[in-house]
Amino acid sequence: MITYEPFWATLREKNQSTYTLISVHGISSSTVNRLRHDQPVNTTTLGDLCRILDCDISQIIKYIPDAKK
Repeated sequence: MITYEPFWATLREKNQSTYTLISVHGISSSTVNRLRHDQPVNTTTLGDLCRILDCDISQIIKYIPDAKK
């Protein structure tokens, strides 16, 4: 499973908000909603978030192995 839990910590650490992502940086509200619910986002979006937050991809996403497999 992919989780965006690190993204929320990075967002706070960089003193950004979902409002600034949407209004200043042009990230869509539907993308923010997808991040909130750990739904898939495309790699272009992940790259944009890394650029905006000046961080590494590991500060945006985390892989958690599925215990069922």
